[in-house]
Amino acid sequence: MNHYQDIKIQPDPEFLTPMLMNALVAKLHHVLVQLNSNDIGISFPDVDQKKPSLGDVLRLHGAAETLQNLQMQNWLTGMRDHVEGREIELIPPNAQHCLVRRVQVKSSATRLRRRYCKRHADVTEQEALKLIPDALEKASSLPYLQLKSESTGQHFRLFIEHQPPQSQPIIGEFNCYGLSAKATIPWF
Repeated sequence: MNHYQDIKIQPDPEFLTPMLMNALVAKLHHVLVQLNSNDIGISFPDVDQKKPSLGDVLRLHGAAETLQNLQMQNWLTGMRDHVEGREIELIPPNAQHCLVRRVQVKSSATRLRRRYCKRHADVTEQEALKLIPDALEKASSLPYLQLKSESTGQHFRLFIEHQPPQSQPIIGEFNCYGLSAKATIPWF
């Protein structure tokens, strides 16, 4: 993973930056699924985990050939007026390494109870309420993308955590969102 490409969202009076970032990552996800790719990672260099916000730059990480092949897929169709795709560049030699991963938050007690009842046909809603009280709901302060599942059609939040930078890279594969549970991306 020696190259990167930044894709910057342009200010737009009609669309908020998070909405455009959602669409951009959805398009990336679609093309990564088509390519069956596991060697492109993503990060958000302007992430602000206190706000929370992913910022207005999506950074793609990979080998030069892999990123060039991605460009040839014309996956930014429909987004060209909203983004500026920068050149593919070499990773700076002093880059740290960062794990960018999905965090699954079990935030809705109602949804968890419904799911529990489906999986355990003999459990009533009243019993599920005792097992999973509203107090178990967790809120997350992590930034997220609002996406639509291509397989189920349901909308969901993809919470993203950028872990603290480290000096050594961890090699591994990335999922079809460009995230990994183990592999790091260069961070600079």
